Amino acid sequence: MPEVAVRLADTADRPLVQRLWLMFRHDMSEFDEALPDADGTFHAERPHVVLTDPDWAAYLLTLDARPAGLAFVRGLTGPKRVLNSFFVVRGARRAGIGLRAVPQVMARHPDPWEIAFQDANAGAVHFWRRVAREVAGDAWTEERRPVSHRPDLPPDVWISFDQN
Repeated sequence: MPEVAVRLADTADRPLVQRLWLMFRHDMSEFDEALPDADGTFHAERPHVVLTDPDWAAYLLTLDARPAGLAFVRGLTGPKRVLNSFFVVRGARRAGIGLRAVPQVMARHPDPWEIAFQDANAGAVHFWRRVAREVAGDAWTEERRPVSHRPDLPPDVWISFDQN
């Protein structure tokens, strides 16, 4: 089985983080109906914030030392950690990469955790409920919350738990 590793990204990783972010945003555009900017890219402010704000952390997921995805965590200075964005490149999906990477990210930050996803994203629904069961057993909750600044979108699903 290929080795999955997670490492904290820093400002030197910005070009890689931005490229992975653009792939993630492209995938998510199916659910939030976002279109690219005039230059053909998706708005890329988030990678800059994640790499410079002490309340955020960016992680790179690698598969046998090759980029395979990213994870953005926010709430590092608050009472709850939020796995804000999580992405595995299409060529690495369905091989357990995400299931092996998420606990590595979570192990770096204390409880509690929250994760949001869209009901329309069937893969995310299955994946995040499985993560919750594997990480927290039966001790997790699920609720729907409005999407901030997007009343046109259906509510996000939020899963909350502490790690076992």
